[in-house]
Amino acid sequence: MGKKLALLVGLIGVLVACPVAGQAADGETKLTLSLTKDYTASPWTSETGWSSRAVGKLGFGVKNLLLGWTELFVQPKDASASGGNVVAGIGTGIKNAIEDTLGGVVHIVTFPIPQVDAPLPGGGVKFFS
Repeated sequence: MGKKLALLVGLIGVLVACPVAGQAADGETKLTLSLTKDYTASPWTSETGWSSRAVGKLGFGVKNLLLGWTELFVQPKDASASGGNVVAGIGTGIKNAIEDTLGGVVHIVTFPIPQVDAPLPGGGVKFFS
């Protein structure tokens, strides 16, 4: 268990140490942990001031860490409601649940550095937004 935790912490450390410059939807270039150049910024990035952004980032991280698993149900339901493929919705739900949960950890660990964003699929968990 200790080796897995050390590997996870090391991976997060590498991501934090090597952010990429991403092109935000508003056309501004910002530091991001996204692997793509085009991303949707996290909701807390619109806050002003270091303390507001840091608290927003921490809250966003906690919400995604604790509720990321709900994507397992939300994505198949959305696919079914739109007449899409439910099996594809299940796959998307699994992917988003993992990314939202791990992204929540990244947001929690990096909340003192609000200049760096780690965009999540679909903007993260939508509960309590």
